[in-house]
Amino acid sequence: MADLWHAVPEPLRDPVAFAVPFFVLLVSLEALAAHLLEDEEPAPAAPGGRTRPPRGGYERRDALASIGAGAVSVLTMSVWKGLGLVVFTVLFAYVAPWQLPADAWWTWAIAILGVDFTFYWAHRVAHRVRLVWATHQAHHSSEYYNFATALRQKWNNAHELVFWAPLPLLGLPPALVFFGFSVSLVYQFFVHTERVDRLWRPVELVFNTPSHHRVHHGSDPEYLDRNYGGILIVWDRLFGTFTPERHRPTYGLTVPVGSTNLLHIQTHEYAAIVRDVRRAPTLRDKLGYVFGPPGWRPVTAALAETPTSA
Repeated sequence: MADLWHAVPEPLRDPVAFAVPFFVLLVSLEALAAHLLEDEEPAPAAPGGRTRPPRGGYERRDALASIGAGAVSVLTMSVWKGLGLVVFTVLFAYVAPWQLPADAWWTWAIAILGVDFTFYWAHRVAHRVRLVWATHQAHHSSEYYNFATALRQKWNNAHELVFWAPLPLLGLPPALVFFGFSVSLVYQFFVHTERVDRLWRPVELVFNTPSHHRVHHGSDPEYLDRNYGGILIVWDRLFGTFTPERHRPTYGLTVPVGSTNLLHIQTHEYAAIVRDVRRAPTLRDKLGYVFGPPGWRPVTAALAETPTSA
């Protein structure tokens, strides 16, 4: 496998770089299908009266925002991965009690499985800690669900590096850690579509699929904070965060971002955290707004917002 890998031109050794032409092709084909197959009748309103786009639909400004966010994320991710590579190399070379062989197929398999396991926990934290959610929410901000949405990536994946750190500590070569992440990223592109219904039942049982990931992107109360898996859905089944797709989700944030401006999409939640911290009266409340789950409010504020019965 190592010989095959070295036979590939160096610029294409990152699976994400190799996959980019296929991403472009599939986004184009799906957008064309959306144009040709778009229903004349608008999609029915979601619960609560919120309108939603037709199944598998595309909207030009939304798609361009997603593609633009993905293009910038290639640059920002390179910077973060460069910093991570330095730290991981030190951990691998000087701290790890052993070093797994980079040319063994089972080391590659362990790397992909290890990254997928740590991704589950990093992803779960990203939904439960507001400071981390502030960067991850950009990926959930589109009210469309299509291949273009898969490209709407965050610009700061620093917290993921923390979750990957145990892997070089356990002797996994740092290059294979990043390879595993790239494989996960490529795989997850294909689950961002409404053009694929449920797959063969054994596949749905083990792997993350379009059906499972549609649930994850839903803002419906029963779908919030569910189905965190990257490649495998078994982590959600094991740790109690799995929910099957029971109806078409309402995509996007619980409070729509209402913008296709790239900078606003990426930063608006950070600005909201700053506003909440500034007006919080106590240190405990300030820390709650930063490290509590999205939507956290102090007890007094929550009580004040609760309507009283007549």
